[in-house]
Amino acid sequence: MVKAKTAPDWWLIVAVVSLLAIGIVMVYSAGSVLAFHDYGDSYYFVKRQLLFAVLGLAAMFVTMNVDYHVWKRYAKVGLVICFALLIIVLIPGLGVVRGGARSWLGIGSFGIQPSEFMKLAMVVYLSYRLSESQQTITNFIKGLMPALLIMGTAFGLIMLQPDLGTGTVMVGASLLVIYISGARIQHLMSLALVGAAGFVALILAAPYRLLRITAFLDPWKDPLGSGYQIIQSLYAIGPGGLTGLGFGASRQKYSYMPEPQTDFIFAILAEELGFIGCTAVIILFMIVVWRGMRAALAAPDMFGSLLAVGIVGIVAVQVLINVGVVIGLMPVTGITLPLISYGGSSLTLMLTALGILLNISRYAR
Repeated sequence: MVKAKTAPDWWLIVAVVSLLAIGIVMVYSAGSVLAFHDYGDSYYFVKRQLLFAVLGLAAMFVTMNVDYHVWKRYAKVGLVICFALLIIVLIPGLGVVRGGARSWLGIGSFGIQPSEFMKLAMVVYLSYRLSESQQTITNFIKGLMPALLIMGTAFGLIMLQPDLGTGTVMVGASLLVIYISGARIQHLMSLALVGAAGFVALILAAPYRLLRITAFLDPWKDPLGSGYQIIQSLYAIGPGGLTGLGFGASRQKYSYMPEPQTDFIFAILAEELGFIGCTAVIILFMIVVWRGMRAALAAPDMFGSLLAVGIVGIVAVQVLINVGVVIGLMPVTGITLPLISYGGSSLTLMLTALGILLNISRYAR
């Protein structure tokens, strides 16, 4: 066993804490109007975000100091538990419907989102499985197919909720782990064609998904319906200019922008802090990706490398999708911006995962 260094990657810690601090401030600014309208308390969202930030930081501190090899032992159990939760959440009366998706388990306003847990559990399991049988990954039947079947089953359960955004992030991060483990590019490209056909089928199977695609291509075709969110997002970004309208000065958060504190918080950030503020946030995410990949390259074993790549993949794919939606380059998928958007399960799980990444950085060669 390689002895851990005395300190984790401080670049990574500073970037993560900075993003978290920006997120807390922006959750207050973006959600204050909606919070007062719905709950009579402008601080409703930010107080809950602070609570989950404290829980998440505590979890990050623990995972940062727990040898990442421990997660090998719980990889299978964690995956089974997450599969069970994905099934339970689909049962009427147990799963809570929010935003048109049966994605939550909980009581009242407090709940957990099993699909968020599955993202991390899938990455941990695939890292364990592929590091133990790396020599078989080039074999389609014995190596690649079992990993894809497990990933595909989880994606199918998530789509039954339905939650296309979270499912896409899980698949993206999982495929990155599979590719880095040594899978043949020919196999992955062939499967990409099949996946594209399946993706089209999913879109055609649900009219609202097709509306989102057409809205993405031409939001002004239905400005009060399917194109409303994208148009309002662009209306927020445009006036922001270089330096923004100023903190708290957003106009779109006054009941124009749906979900200003969650999915579209980046639009409010652009409106209030401008291009400079957006660039600062993107740079911080780039630092997280850079230091995460550095930890993956310097990890002493394949499990550590794959796990680091998977966690970085979760962050990177989620950021790309969220920002792409907000600026009108992708269809609306309903996904949060890591560490910035309001959300208990997503914030806590993200900080837990980043704690594991920090622990891996302590074992750098």
